Amino acid sequence: MHLEIRDARMKDVAGAAVIVEQLAAGIGFGEGPVWDRAARRLIFSDMKHDHMRAWQEGKGISTFRKPSNKANGNTYDRQGRLVSCEHATSRVVRQEKNGSMTVLASHYQDKELNSPNDIVVKSDGAIYFSDPSFGRIREDVGVPRPLQLDFRGVYRVAGDGAPAQLLASDFDMPNGLCFTHDEKKLFINDTPRLHIRVYDVKADGTITGGQVWAETTGEGEGRPDGMKFDSAGHLYCTGPGGVHLFDGAARCLGVIRTPERVTNIAWGDDDLRSLYMTGITALYRARVRVPGRLTW
Repeated sequence: MHLEIRDARMKDVAGAAVIVEQLAAGIGFGEGPVWDRAARRLIFSDMKHDHMRAWQEGKGISTFRKPSNKANGNTYDRQGRLVSCEHATSRVVRQEKNGSMTVLASHYQDKELNSPNDIVVKSDGAIYFSDPSFGRIREDVGVPRPLQLDFRGVYRVAGDGAPAQLLASDFDMPNGLCFTHDEKKLFINDTPRLHIRVYDVKADGTITGGQVWAETTGEGEGRPDGMKFDSAGHLYCTGPGGVHLFDGAARCLGVIRTPERVTNIAWGDDDLRSLYMTGITALYRARVRVPGRLTW
């Protein structure tokens, strides 16, 4: 059993006997998993190998896009188009239905972004993304080069052609982010500080607040990076030792423990009860009791 129970409710949400299954190995810093429901496959980033890959039941691993400009986070917009953060180019891009690429963000004012990392799309089509500097300071996940911005922020892009709007900049390294079901709150991770922060989303799409909602604690490799809500409002977030599960009051119910550090997560399969997890060297899956949730 790959389960650390901190509250008895963990069994009701994840199940009494969670097994973590390795689906593929030979990955170089996996990231950005997203479920392609049309093709019933998982798409994810292999940053070290500058590769976006796909995994499908019965078929295994295949190439989705290479080179990928060391893509990190991925998501789908409300039209089913794949939107990605690129570390090597400091861009947010969208793959159109015909395969062409559209650049959605590359600069803040007259300076290049740091290295867009994780990304979500609101129901009104606005794109929110985090912009730490990992892709400019680490060769394995980016291209080392000077920073043009002296802060690491979170941005909003209201639509095609709209400039990147800075929402918050008081992070060490902003990372994973996700909306609550009603989109009234935006959760953002500050990875080095082990913080999960929460913001109120205003009617105009900007955010306010930013207090620390929870901290990920425990033994093992890992830190708050990717996170998602399930269909019942529980928050799953990577952290020390695996994937941490929180209730709505920020109480950690337990940890799905993984063989190595995991970086990001996604719901998948027809019933959305599969939690896919990208690790530093491999792709994993765990079946849970309460289904997840897709946003497109």
